[in-house]
Amino acid sequence: MALSPQTTDKVKERVDIEEVVNDYVSLKKKGQNLWACCPFHQEKTPSFSVSPAKQIYKCFGCGKAGDPIQFIMDIEGIGFTEAIRHLAQKYGIEVEEETSQDPVDIQAYNERESLFIAVNFAKEFFQQNLKTEEGQSIGLSYFKERGFDPVTIEKFDLGYALDSWDQLLVQAKKSGFEVENLLKAGLVLERENNKGNYYDRFRGRVVFPIHNLSGKPIAFGARILTQDKKQPKYINSPETAIYHKSDVLYGIYQAKKAIRQEENCYLVEGYTDVISMHMAGIENVVASSGTSLTASQIKLIKRFSDQVTVLYDGDDAGIKASLRGIDMLLEGGLNVKAVVFPPGEDPDSFARKSGKSGFQNFLKTEEKDFIHFKIDLFASEAANDPIKKAEAIRQVVLSISKIPDPIVRSVYAKESARLLAMEEDILLTELNRQILKQQQRPGGQAEEAPPVEQMLPTSPEEEKDKLQPKNIKEERELIRILINYGFEKVSEEMHVCEYLLEEIKELEFDTPVFQKLLLHYKKALLQGILPKFDYFLDTQDGELKKEVINMIAQSREISLNWEIKHQIFTKKESDDLSDTSYRISLKLKSAYLKKMRLEVQEKIKEASESELNELLPVYMEINQLKTKIDQELGNVIPSRN
Repeated sequence: MALSPQTTDKVKERVDIEEVVNDYVSLKKKGQNLWACCPFHQEKTPSFSVSPAKQIYKCFGCGKAGDPIQFIMDIEGIGFTEAIRHLAQKYGIEVEEETSQDPVDIQAYNERESLFIAVNFAKEFFQQNLKTEEGQSIGLSYFKERGFDPVTIEKFDLGYALDSWDQLLVQAKKSGFEVENLLKAGLVLERENNKGNYYDRFRGRVVFPIHNLSGKPIAFGARILTQDKKQPKYINSPETAIYHKSDVLYGIYQAKKAIRQEENCYLVEGYTDVISMHMAGIENVVASSGTSLTASQIKLIKRFSDQVTVLYDGDDAGIKASLRGIDMLLEGGLNVKAVVFPPGEDPDSFARKSGKSGFQNFLKTEEKDFIHFKIDLFASEAANDPIKKAEAIRQVVLSISKIPDPIVRSVYAKESARLLAMEEDILLTELNRQILKQQQRPGGQAEEAPPVEQMLPTSPEEEKDKLQPKNIKEERELIRILINYGFEKVSEEMHVCEYLLEEIKELEFDTPVFQKLLLHYKKALLQGILPKFDYFLDTQDGELKKEVINMIAQSREISLNWEIKHQIFTKKESDDLSDTSYRISLKLKSAYLKKMRLEVQEKIKEASESELNELLPVYMEINQLKTKIDQELGNVIPSRN
């Protein structure tokens, strides 16, 4: 359900970037800004800057930038609306919903909210059960046996479902919950042979709450502790309006910050694997919640890291059965590594057995990229069997073919050919065959797919030049001057923006984001607004906002002591805005003339004699104008006659 504009406005007025960021990292003052090691990537020297004056943050290492709302979106991995709700709760701002919505949407929203409330009630009920005599003797004893300390139990909201048919149902009804909502939340079941008679879904089991990205409990997994072969070892919540198991990763709420910091995500199978790894000091770990890995779960991992390390139990048959997961991860654009535990061990048992340092060292030393992992997996059985060796090669090539980046694909193909001691051309032929097969259209015809070696760019510089307009630098600089100084005066009658816009009125920018910013600026002027940088930060266009922050953020500041104590004065672009504006307009014109000259040169190459007579005067005029501007800028030395 949408928030009212009043709620969004109140949050924007109340939030303070320093307070918001300080909840996640420790900021230290240096000059006018505050600095810290970036929470979005691993670094030792602080490059993450917060400007209280401008209410923005900018990392000069990884490029993350935004305002307080964008920071919450980035750090929590949530959308704009959820970020507003998060900040409203922090600052005690009442959340008002948009009342002009479709009644169906309002009903759906209210139902979702009621399910969140019901599941949270159940979570707290299961937690309280750990304090009961039954809960302590069975549930708490199990957690202690696993080595889970009180801090970890609280961190994951672990609990216990009493061995009773309706304890949760009775308590929930006493607290005002309707049975229908408990049923929709997956907390109770209706007896098949006795309609209208309900009982608890979870009974006599330890309970593992499953959280969404913002930390709300949305479902449960529950493990039985008795040797009852008639009952499954684990039961889980059913699909509900707030829980879709294919979209959820167990432990993602507790892990997301560590995944960003470590730039890697460990992927395991079970709940206890995740918790034991946290106990071993490794927090960047998630589990697929008892389901086969899905595309939605892979996208969720990629929101926080491009690197994933899959941890496998020491069981060859089980590993081969789950190899499809590696191909899906590769297809999702992730860099994949793998670790295999000794026979009979899993992350949970091995972490408890080897201790923190032993477990961490094992992960570092045993980690392999997916190519070495797959080759080693098939090596022993394929050693003396040519047919099996050929199949192993096909399996490796199949995985490589899933990689979307052609350069990475080519590098892995070359390395695989070396490791498998085979001709690279043969491997590339098979690789291209697999790619064509995957690109098969519904009608039966395949798209043209160039060989891997042909997909490589001639050089990084040439590839970059193809993607970027030639005058991107000058366009960016002019927009930067507009945003930083457009409201200042260049004379008593004229603002910087008036001068610059008049000078470039016949030009249209080639770079889409800068053209968009230019139109945004002109729109503000038409509305009678002389915009400053904060006007652009109010947009929900993430691309525009990031560009503006990049333009106003400073990676270095000149110490005030230089002028106050040492009388050392440095020239700033703001000291003479008339000259600054004049020179940037000339630079942009020079860039456009250069582009025009190149276009005319290309036409001259293909021109007939009559066309040539028309093009040469144009070329000469462009060249003269550019030379004149470059002389004014001091870029060329005029020849002496």
